[in-house]
Amino acid sequence: MKTEISICWLRRDLRIDDNAALYHALKSNYPVLLLFIFDANILKKLNDRQDARVSFIHQTLEELNEKLKDYNSAIEIKHGTPEEVWADVLNTYQVKAIYANHDYEPYARERDDNLAEYLRSENIGFKTFKDQVIFEKNEITKADGKPYTVFTPYFRQWQQQLNSFYLKPYPVKKYLGNLLKRQYLPIPRLAALGFEPSVLKFPGKNFIGKLAAYEQKRDFPAEDATTRIGLHLRFGTISIRRAVTEALNQKAEKWLSELAWREFYMMILWHFPNIVHQSFKPAYDKIRWINNESDFEKWCSGNTGYALVDAGMRQLNQTGYMHNRVRMVTASFLTKHLLIDWRWGEAYFAEKLLDYEQASNVGGWQWACGSGNDAAPYFRVFNPELQATKFDPENKYINYWVPEIKQQKHVQPIVEHAFARERALRVFKEALQE
Repeated sequence: MKTEISICWLRRDLRIDDNAALYHALKSNYPVLLLFIFDANILKKLNDRQDARVSFIHQTLEELNEKLKDYNSAIEIKHGTPEEVWADVLNTYQVKAIYANHDYEPYARERDDNLAEYLRSENIGFKTFKDQVIFEKNEITKADGKPYTVFTPYFRQWQQQLNSFYLKPYPVKKYLGNLLKRQYLPIPRLAALGFEPSVLKFPGKNFIGKLAAYEQKRDFPAEDATTRIGLHLRFGTISIRRAVTEALNQKAEKWLSELAWREFYMMILWHFPNIVHQSFKPAYDKIRWINNESDFEKWCSGNTGYALVDAGMRQLNQTGYMHNRVRMVTASFLTKHLLIDWRWGEAYFAEKLLDYEQASNVGGWQWACGSGNDAAPYFRVFNPELQATKFDPENKYINYWVPEIKQQKHVQPIVEHAFARERALRVFKEALQE
């Protein structure tokens, strides 16, 4: 006789505290099996066999399994396509219901829709919950029910609706005794997944002490004034409810608005999934990009001759992180100075960023290019040298990442700023007037 169970499918919520799907699963009438799938569809698209995000997930699962020993339980960890894994799991257990938290990315939505359809045919419930945002989908809309496409009025409404109900943590620990009792099984080794351990360091979860500095110095890349919790929000190792609660407690208004930007972009991606490959403003898809591969390679490797751009790209390549101010400058430089399609840059960031979040990355790139909703106008072209003077006045950040500057051995700029600016304005204007 197969064991009757509920399953909580962990995805972007790798924690056992304050987890919506896990809370609801544990309150069902059946013991709960925690399941994680190393999705072969996602892994095969990763070019780097040392992809740090795979290492981070692997390390996090090991830490969770250590905690679960206290409850005589362990996560079932599988590797394969969701279709293969679910066929195997449903063959092994008498599954009464599956619980999961919402994901807003197009691939995830298609995956979940396919599973829901299959489970319906098997009379198995698929129950899903909001967990990685405070407000989702249609919860913040204009008076006519349409989604906001400009951040400021969205944020105003976001703040007005925010109250303690939305921030209340799920009391999961009370119910952890309802986990399925099972032996600890070794996690599949990274090598079995086709990967090697990453050498990158992962930022810690302690962001609380950073919020005061963030409010004052967040725009200065040489300062240790950002929380670095993007990775933890991406994989759900920190609850968004806890992050927003701390922002309110410390009156960290700028940081709170950044958390709301993240939700704004997720809402936009939900309503307009085509923005992954197309400009939000269709006219921008008429731009005649130059797409010079040699220039792109120099941008990727941090050898453009513009110190702030090169510092940012080297920081990204060596650490998997880039300061947000510098992300804007490097993105503007690629799309405006070099006239390289924003999708090339978005894909490179997707490959390198530890905190890669499809909604925010696509949103940020389209913002810098001018093609997105609520974007910087096309005629706003960041001057990388002025940005460096303003936000790295003592060259601390630049000297750290581009040490040859001091020896005056830095490469010559690959394009002259005034010429590049004029060219960008002309090319963008032509496309937008067609």
